[in-house]
Amino acid sequence: MGALAWLLIPLVAAVGAGLWSSWANRTRRARSDGPELDGYARFREAMERPRTGA
Repeated sequence: MGALAWLLIPLVAAVGAGLWSSWANRTRRARSDGPELDGYARFREAMERPRTGA
């Protein structure tokens, strides 16, 4: 019985990892990278501007 428990632990972990990965990727298909890239472009522009003030 103990050996069966040790075999079930990785199986349950693999099923849990599969469920988590499908849940984590559910929004990536519906959302594009547009807003993130726009924010990064604004960040780069702000970093390239010369500093004003002291």
